[in-house]
Amino acid sequence: MNKIIFYEDRNFQGRSFETSNDCPELNSFLSRCSSCRVESGCFMVYDRSNFLGNQFFARRGEYSDCKRLGLSDSIRSCRIIPQHRGAFRLRIYERENFGGMMHELTDDCESMTERYRLAEMRSCHVMDGHWLMYEQPQYRGRMMYLRPGEYRSFRDMGFRFSSMRRIMDLCN
Repeated sequence: MNKIIFYEDRNFQGRSFETSNDCPELNSFLSRCSSCRVESGCFMVYDRSNFLGNQFFARRGEYSDCKRLGLSDSIRSCRIIPQHRGAFRLRIYERENFGGMMHELTDDCESMTERYRLAEMRSCHVMDGHWLMYEQPQYRGRMMYLRPGEYRSFRDMGFRFSSMRRIMDLCN
């Protein structure tokens, strides 16, 4: 069972709201959300409604100040990351709409440039598993959660990826 508790103020103060589901709009329950505690499972928390804006991967633990997570002034939505058991498979493409050179990944990649000599990836197809994509090599910088599906254009998202990691066995 997944469970996350949001608090209006930093350091787990003020009113709280608890959920075990995706929540596209936390402002319906709290006027602001400045801290959270994940009691079980894994979640992506977002600083904009409807799973948009800056994202942070939150696993079991306490997060006393959303600004320290790289988010703006408030957490506004959250999404459960389901536990995945099995193979991981992701195809990355150098051009939009799955064009150009293609590389298939089944494990983490610290640096796309070093491994594939690929300066930029413009689209991808997540076939199996759940992945975190990072703006910088060695899993640093802003991140984005990708679940199974087709992602035809990263240019529209305003995000460039340099490293990627599977989400596995972290959500206990």
